[in-house]
Amino acid sequence: MRPAILNPLFAEVTVLKGVGAGLAKPLERLGIARVVDVAFHLPTGWIDRLPREELDVADAGRVIAITLTPVSYRMGGSARSPARVQAVDAGGNYVSLVYFGGSSAWVKKLLPLNEPRRVSGKLETYGQELQIVHPDYVVPLEEAPAAGEREAIYPLTEGMTSRRLAALAAQAVERAPDLPEWIEPSLKATRGWPGWKEALARIHADPADAKARERLAYDEVFANQLALLLVRGEARSKRGVPLVGEGRLRQQLRLPYAPTGAQARTIAEIEGDMAQAQPMLRLLQGDVGSGKTLVALMALLIAAEAGAQGALLAPTEILARQHFETLQRMLAGLPVSVAILTGRDKGRAREATLMGLADGSIDILVGTHAIFQEGVSYRKLGLVVVDEQHRFGVAQRMMLQAKAERPPHLLVMTATPIPRTLTLAQYGEMDVSRLDEMPPGRQPIETRVISDDRLDEVVDALARHLSNEGQAYWVCPLVEESEKSDLAAAEARAAALQARFGDRVGLVHGRMKGPEKDAVMARFAAGQVAVLVATTVIEVGVDVPNATLIVIEHADRFGLAQLHQLRGRVGRGGGRSVCLLLRTAGPLGETSRARLALMRETNDGFRIAEEDLRLRGAGEMLGTRQSGEQQFRLAPPETFAELIGMANGDARLLVDRDGGLEGERGQAARIALYLFERDAAVGLLRAG
Repeated sequence: MRPAILNPLFAEVTVLKGVGAGLAKPLERLGIARVVDVAFHLPTGWIDRLPREELDVADAGRVIAITLTPVSYRMGGSARSPARVQAVDAGGNYVSLVYFGGSSAWVKKLLPLNEPRRVSGKLETYGQELQIVHPDYVVPLEEAPAAGEREAIYPLTEGMTSRRLAALAAQAVERAPDLPEWIEPSLKATRGWPGWKEALARIHADPADAKARERLAYDEVFANQLALLLVRGEARSKRGVPLVGEGRLRQQLRLPYAPTGAQARTIAEIEGDMAQAQPMLRLLQGDVGSGKTLVALMALLIAAEAGAQGALLAPTEILARQHFETLQRMLAGLPVSVAILTGRDKGRAREATLMGLADGSIDILVGTHAIFQEGVSYRKLGLVVVDEQHRFGVAQRMMLQAKAERPPHLLVMTATPIPRTLTLAQYGEMDVSRLDEMPPGRQPIETRVISDDRLDEVVDALARHLSNEGQAYWVCPLVEESEKSDLAAAEARAAALQARFGDRVGLVHGRMKGPEKDAVMARFAAGQVAVLVATTVIEVGVDVPNATLIVIEHADRFGLAQLHQLRGRVGRGGGRSVCLLLRTAGPLGETSRARLALMRETNDGFRIAEEDLRLRGAGEMLGTRQSGEQQFRLAPPETFAELIGMANGDARLLVDRDGGLEGERGQAARIALYLFERDAAVGLLRAG
């Protein structure tokens, strides 16, 4: 049960003055549903508006605030023509206020003739005239902010302004209660941090307040680390089922190569963990192509040998079906029953799978989140393997523990190498194994960087590749922050390539329905489609060994880790593979140049991950690199590594002294958990 002191913060956002049906939709797009979401929607910067009494061409390019009086209108003759309002300042100087797409009635209501208004926006020159295009605000003089007031700038969406968000944030902070302190007193004093509510008020008033921002960032990271420690403690406190396999199934397995030293070491670690009554909690990091699937299969066979069931969870249906087919192929001839279950499976096939799980006749189940839905029960679930599941957070790990009579062993795998400084943030309660060797036969992928003004040459090279029976990926980027533009870019490129290569070109994107997407992927895997044009939906898990060429458009817009994941779609067979990174023509920023140079230089994902951390910072890596990855909304990238170590030590100290969080500081920490880890808090603190 949530502490009553937090009720004002967890009220629906509609309790705030001015939030009606019209404003609720843009707030929803920003992920804001409750008052606390407004409070934690922090400004990213600020504008110092220059207060001016008179217009001056020397201010062109600056944001000014000035009193203007509208004197005439010049409305456009068509929907595309802008509306222009001629206005004059106190000294008689003229400026045009320009609106594109605004109705004449709306513009006239906003700027009535001969009535002074306080106007702010960027002053520009247009020919011999001064103009302000789409002023940031136009308000009556009595509503104008104080001259020279620093204005916070917030992440926005259509239908929302920074001024409106600032007003809502002020209400949210006013509703916020004074909370008991959960930070260790000496740490708070040493860092010079304000209290929680004071920090919240200060950061909304002044986005440059470093101490306030750092305090809130620490709160979020501390709650994350405390949640992970409690999950680990919960799992370790429960007796699991020791699983000891005698090797009869593994000995019958026909492997394509002898396991690498790293694979053998990791399998031994997993076997040792599974033999214990304490449930295994292990993270397996392995670069693209390092052989994680073989390790997972060995773990699943240990469970089967011990008479238990294993489940393999994949993030997408494409990857789940690919895993299912791989396991069926590798286990052919062995007395092991493998089944698949996804959200698409219906009717008799689904019922048969559910019955097989319940009576124990299914040894290994592969699937998406559907394998843990209500109504899916196992006779003896002993091991869960989670592959490439960035959304598999604290709450999901707890849900897993409730699916078996005793907590199953857990192996989480990722092909996205995580810098050592960040492993604590995502998997702080787990033991870690690394596959740092490649299986024999894997060749480095040759990577080239080419300007996109040589696109015709790239298409000609693609034609030569196809003439040799090769297959290729062509990846289109997220051009803007909208799914529509991502899709439009892919559709346009597919159409252009189809004009040359006909129906040998296929298209997949995230908005396609599952069966449609699977059909295209199946045709590509079978060689019926030679070129697969795709959005980043192919980033993880697609495995077509004959595809040995990948073209990534606007590669300078991607992060290093994502480029590395995309490049990993090729190089999966024994032949030579090539990755062409098409960069935007013209000068690039220093960071973009550094990324592309490193991609050309190395195939080492762990080195790339460390460099990605240096170039982008932890907050961006954890927050936006891939859909759904652990988000730290408040943690500044430049101090994240320091904060995570500090928070982990502080959380461990609290748990060691007060494992039940019953003391004064423990009770305060419970409140922090509800604020920052709300999906998991109820389960973590159900005893309280």
